[in-house]
Amino acid sequence: MDSPLQTAKAWSRSRSRRGGQPPDGDARTRILDAAEELFADGGYEATPTARIAELAGVPKGLVFHYFPRKIDVLIALVDERAVVVEEEVEAVPGDAAGALSRLARRLPLHASPAMRRILFREADTHLSVRERLGRLNAEIIHRARFALELALPGGRGDAARLEAAAATFAAVLLYQESICLLTGHHIDPDAVAELIAGALH
Repeated sequence: MDSPLQTAKAWSRSRSRRGGQPPDGDARTRILDAAEELFADGGYEATPTARIAELAGVPKGLVFHYFPRKIDVLIALVDERAVVVEEEVEAVPGDAAGALSRLARRLPLHASPAMRRILFREADTHLSVRERLGRLNAEIIHRARFALELALPGGRGDAARLEAAAATFAAVLLYQESICLLTGHHIDPDAVAELIAGALH
């Protein structure tokens, strides 16, 4: 008797030859697409693996081929679809507010609305998601501090104030990412940048 993996591969090859679903190379993407939709709508715990397979149009065995445990699907989503994009920090000497505003427009959380819901909802109960948010927060703090150091003459001399300012800015940006999804309330990052820059002068 064939194993679930052999059956899944045979099914996929057969579908491909018949002009059905794309070959195995695209199955992983379809699985993640389905999981993103289902986790965002109903949550990770309420989503069985069989439902992911059904929505992705693949046999359940193929899901386990790519992701041996259901938690591996969630880990792949947060690692691959809520990414930090490396971009240069732009800063003009003397313009701390402008440096922070430009940084806000390049917030390194590149994720769909569905992925944002998954990140902020599942962080309470899943370490991998919490760690991803922690890395995002650390990245924003690092970039904000670097921007302020470039923009403020002699800014490197007061490390504690710069760190507090950068951490505050990061907290506001991540708060905005989560609260806007829940309530639609929007925080003006330019106004926040002006407040923080004013406090540093």
